[in-house]
Amino acid sequence: MSTSYAQSSDPSAVTALPAQEHARDVTPADISIGVVIGRISEFFDFFVFGLGCVLVFPRVFFPFASELTGIFYSFTIFALAFIGRPLGSLFFLFLHREFGRGTKLTVALFLLGSTTAGIAFLPGYGSLGMVAIAALAVLRFGQGFAIGGSWDGLASLLALNAPRNKRGWYAMIPQLGAPIGFILVAGLFAYLLLSLTPAEFYGWGWRYPFFVTFAINVVALFARLRLVVTPEYATMLKLRELEPSPVGELVRSQGRAIALGAFAPLASYALFHLVTIFALSWALLFTKQSAASFLLVQMVGAAIAIPCMFLSGRIADRFGRRMTLAVSGVLIAIYSGWTPVMLAGGTGEGYMFIIVGFALLGFSHAQAAGAVSSSFLSYYRYTGALITSDLGWLLGAGFAPLVALSLAVYFGVGYVGLYLLSGAVGTLVALWISRSGGMPND
Repeated sequence: MSTSYAQSSDPSAVTALPAQEHARDVTPADISIGVVIGRISEFFDFFVFGLGCVLVFPRVFFPFASELTGIFYSFTIFALAFIGRPLGSLFFLFLHREFGRGTKLTVALFLLGSTTAGIAFLPGYGSLGMVAIAALAVLRFGQGFAIGGSWDGLASLLALNAPRNKRGWYAMIPQLGAPIGFILVAGLFAYLLLSLTPAEFYGWGWRYPFFVTFAINVVALFARLRLVVTPEYATMLKLRELEPSPVGELVRSQGRAIALGAFAPLASYALFHLVTIFALSWALLFTKQSAASFLLVQMVGAAIAIPCMFLSGRIADRFGRRMTLAVSGVLIAIYSGWTPVMLAGGTGEGYMFIIVGFALLGFSHAQAAGAVSSSFLSYYRYTGALITSDLGWLLGAGFAPLVALSLAVYFGVGYVGLYLLSGAVGTLVALWISRSGGMPND
């Protein structure tokens, strides 16, 4: 600390200036590394279960039902995590206030890794009967509960610490965890399907991806702890007021922002599971494609989503994040009209559904987080972004595979397009209301 600090007549300057000095040591590039690693680990956990709902669980945990009914049961259990997520957020907010961010994050990530890895050791229906199904449901709920505690504020810190003319670009960076996580999981399942016989895959091979998640979460934990518990980052998090605020007070003061923030990404979140989990179930149930070949096509789609995310970041910096999200809502609405044609067509049309869908997903998902929640008052920013994210995923993504498959089977694929259209309309209406309320567009 320089002598000018020590001689200052303002007592607060003696502490405030060193804090700012620590803050200057924090760069967006440093934060980006921890954020991306954390998001990859979270999406890896969730996609392992999501793909398992189609590839594994109907045969291992629901052998008494048809393949279609087994997938319905699996998708029902899949939704439990999105119900557990906001409950976990409330619990871990308490843990954060009482024991600190590092303790909260450690408990959450160990719980996330343990619940996912626990599925790897879970006997099937043939050994435990209904107990196996109940245990699977509990572990899935635990996944969501743990995800609620994995919120560390680094994504918000990255957005706030980014240059003003590059906020769209840095808002995009955490979202890269979704396509990267999907590519890793789909690639692992595809490799196992191609390398093992069906007896080997359903006997023990499917358990490997679930076991791997624990190791990935340990790596992610240390990568994130390296950031959140060091003095530089702790100082910056406090300076940016990225600390928990009372939930009741948040709802009373910022209820409008919570509602708009939850509805704004509906189009992106609905599309998120339509081109990943639902599409795989549709391909296996109603086409003659092999699971491994379809996973490879989805991996290509996820790879295409990445440059589309880069494009979204650049456009958002030029025209605003909210405008970019509105454009993506319109594009998804147009895409929803072609959904019946692509799903009801042949193999080429099905592949087009995947490729175009992933491209739109990359463009929209890149700006889906924080486009409206950035309007929270600084005191409520941390908790507001957390609750908004939980509600957005619950409303837009949690039941999407179950709803889409039900509509397609019992009413026709045209209703899947209408379902996706409803998400796009929800996004556009929320953005229009937020704009009319004078919320910023950056």
